[in-house]
Amino acid sequence: MRVSLAIAWKEIQAYFTSPMGYIVGLVFLALTGFFFGLSISGVFPEASVEGYIQPSAFMLILLAPAMTMRLMAEEQKLGTVELLLTAPVRDWEVVLGKFLASLAFFLGTLALTLYYVLLLYAFGAPDSGPVWSAYLGIILYGATALSVGLLASSLTNNQIVALVVGFGILLILGLIDQASTLVDGVASTILSQIGLTAHLDDFSRGVIDTSNIVYYVTATAVFLFLTVRSLETRRWR
Repeated sequence: MRVSLAIAWKEIQAYFTSPMGYIVGLVFLALTGFFFGLSISGVFPEASVEGYIQPSAFMLILLAPAMTMRLMAEEQKLGTVELLLTAPVRDWEVVLGKFLASLAFFLGTLALTLYYVLLLYAFGAPDSGPVWSAYLGIILYGATALSVGLLASSLTNNQIVALVVGFGILLILGLIDQASTLVDGVASTILSQIGLTAHLDDFSRGVIDTSNIVYYVTATAVFLFLTVRSLETRRWR
């Protein structure tokens, strides 16, 4: 775990020395601010975090791969991934460290949106349940999206390709629940449960369902496992 934390700290520093980190963070804050402005265009007590948390899920379809596209692809392009693979470091420690760095950067950016929550409490009387459950939901959703982006980054040494692949996977997972309306029976149930955004709705309504938490945690673990396996295949290339 110490190795993973060291890798995470190195990558966190890289986020703040790279213009891409600032660009992604500013875009996320600008868009959440825009949607928050729309949500309070009426009366303040009627506004809620759902007005900008729900759109945040769709923003992460593109922004999550942008946050992670450099993490593994750049290592492969520069040839430094071979140094990691030959060092006394386990593959899962490398993957976990890079994932924790991206998650920390995402949480730091998301924390800045708490300013909107303060405005809601200052000028209105929002229900605290949906506020904090919505944040829990977007954190779990973001963790899964980042794990997908990390997997995409491990598949190529080109950051743009990693961005496109990650975006494609997340777009499919984000829209696949819509396909459930086109079929019936077991197929419809399976498709509706696979989709990422379908499990976010309950959190936005203030409902914390254990099955939704298990889904996001399991999905994150699966994509991180696939990333480890992808990294392991480089030993045989």
